[in-house]
Amino acid sequence: MPGFLVRRSLTLLLTLVAASFLVFSITEFSPSNVARETLGAYALPEQVHLLYEKLQLGDPLLVRYVRWAGVLLGLRKDPLDNPALGLNIHDPKGPRYLGNFGYSTLFRVPVNQIIWNRLGNTAVLAGIAFAIIVPLSMLLGILAGMRPGSFLDRALSVASITMTSMPEYAIGVILAAIFAVWLKVLPGTSPLVGGTGWPLPSQFVLPVAVLVLYDSGYVARMVRASMIDVLNRPFVRTAILKGLPRRRVILRHALRNAMIAPFTVILLQINWLIGGVVVTETVFAYPGFGRMLLQASLFGDIALIEAATLIALVIAMATQLLSDIGYWLLDPQART
Repeated sequence: MPGFLVRRSLTLLLTLVAASFLVFSITEFSPSNVARETLGAYALPEQVHLLYEKLQLGDPLLVRYVRWAGVLLGLRKDPLDNPALGLNIHDPKGPRYLGNFGYSTLFRVPVNQIIWNRLGNTAVLAGIAFAIIVPLSMLLGILAGMRPGSFLDRALSVASITMTSMPEYAIGVILAAIFAVWLKVLPGTSPLVGGTGWPLPSQFVLPVAVLVLYDSGYVARMVRASMIDVLNRPFVRTAILKGLPRRRVILRHALRNAMIAPFTVILLQINWLIGGVVVTETVFAYPGFGRMLLQASLFGDIALIEAATLIALVIAMATQLLSDIGYWLLDPQART
């Protein structure tokens, strides 16, 4: 196990370095640049060119990446946090510290002052949705897999295909039209602020409902398919022929093996719930990580885009490592 973790961690670390270089390269080749975005749209070309030269943005790409990584790792000072430039940019943590993502030109504050708050909001939304999606999907998938072709199985297939085929914004609009406009029992937006006439818990209901309806069917179908496959294997049929109660066979033998394949799929939902809920957060004006990334992309906030992408990559790699560990624990063949 320790050797496995070391190998997987090194592989993921190398992947993160390569991915960070790709992210940096793509943003550096965008139409705008840090000098233009920092000074604003009304800055004179001479001012932009002067800042461009002071920040050494004309150096080779690899040199700029090393400088950027040095600022991120706390090995170098942030060049924008220099009083000599006259930009009035100041980070309360100082110009050099580990995890310095730079300055957001959209929100006019250091990236760390905006990104972690938004990530926390999305984590709360994702945590509530995940806590509902996993048990609900497993229960429906197991029941449908135990009785393939039954009414429950057919109803689950029709409902899951229908909901996963509908775009998230369509589900959100339909739910808002019913519960916010027609019945007037829930708020149509979720800004997470008081004084709107709606308590904070009620502002989570519609966004969570959209995520659960959209994602539960997909996970349930994965669990169903795995359950059917395991129940048709020889060791399960042998246990039933020996006279073991069906409930004991399913709970003690079939269920653990049926969870091996869907385990990775379930953990992958964390990545989607953190970085892929842009549409849901936008529909309900939810101040989350995905909506922030959309705003940064539309505005051209290079530092915020790079930071958000790197954090999403770290979360994806962490869930991948957890899925590998879980697969190693669930499947005896993986340990041999």
